[in-house]
Amino acid sequence: MTRITVLRINHRPFRDKRITTHVALTARAFGASEILVDSEDSELEDTINKVSANFGGDFLIRTGVSWKSSLEKFRGTKVHLTMYGLPVSEVIDEIRSQSESEGLMVVVGASKVPPEVYDGSSYNVSVTNQPISEVSALGIFLDRFFKGEELGKTFQGRLNIKPAAKGKNVKILPTEKECLRLLADHGADERLIRHSEAVMALAVKIASLCGGDQKLVSIGALLHDIGRTRTNSIRHAYEGSQILEEENLDERAVKIVQRHTGAGITKMEAISLGLPEIDFIPETLEERIVAHADNLFASDRRITLEECVRNYRSKGLDGPAGRILQLHTFLSDLCKVDIDLI
Repeated sequence: MTRITVLRINHRPFRDKRITTHVALTARAFGASEILVDSEDSELEDTINKVSANFGGDFLIRTGVSWKSSLEKFRGTKVHLTMYGLPVSEVIDEIRSQSESEGLMVVVGASKVPPEVYDGSSYNVSVTNQPISEVSALGIFLDRFFKGEELGKTFQGRLNIKPAAKGKNVKILPTEKECLRLLADHGADERLIRHSEAVMALAVKIASLCGGDQKLVSIGALLHDIGRTRTNSIRHAYEGSQILEEENLDERAVKIVQRHTGAGITKMEAISLGLPEIDFIPETLEERIVAHADNLFASDRRITLEECVRNYRSKGLDGPAGRILQLHTFLSDLCKVDIDLI
């Protein structure tokens, strides 16, 4: 997506805080990368930064900037939204084409806009030639600019809304501190926590080398053995997934925990082991990373692939041992280094 900066001018902290907050939220949700606000407002910054922390994304906000300097120094296409401008439908294709390489700045005024803004902008654009809220104007402009594709953008934060026909369905991706609290609340001992932290450290390193989601991997790795607070049997992965469902965690984290045993357990193996009749084979990259990082630790002691495979084969588990070998090769190829050397 084109990098878009929203420039908010004439913001009056004691009068415009609510409307400027809505301008910033609209900019974030509709695909902009950052908002610059000409008046210093730490409370506004805190509000928007908390939204990004909870709901995800890397949207930036800076207040107390010089709007003149920002407008003059910006090298990309500059669009001023005003009811007196050219209709958005007539110029949006041209704006989209011109801003592709150097980005786009969208100027949104809070009160009467100085003539320099009209003169210094590449385009003065109207969503309608009637009085309209600047929040609506910005949302409609960005939607036209991105052709609606911005609505498909995914955010990954602590809180993740799952669309529902009725009610509210919000799933949690906890912070590292919250993961450790969950372990403690469910009775995890120091040995289990040390093991989980060791697995997390390796899993995050693997993820950083092969493009995995490091935040999701760290959550899954820290919580992968939470089911051992209920049982140390083969059921611990399934029990762990049940705990996380009860705690309202995001399904991605739940699946990492459910599928982390060895290189996974097939549906037929699950039936023979007395587990629920489902497939426990890891599917996503993050699921595979956590499963294999766990394979390479005995408690908090790092072991080699050879030692891990030997342990499985000594128990007559040749099939699972073969899957672990395949998983090791798969991840090593992605990382371009043998996982044993990480």
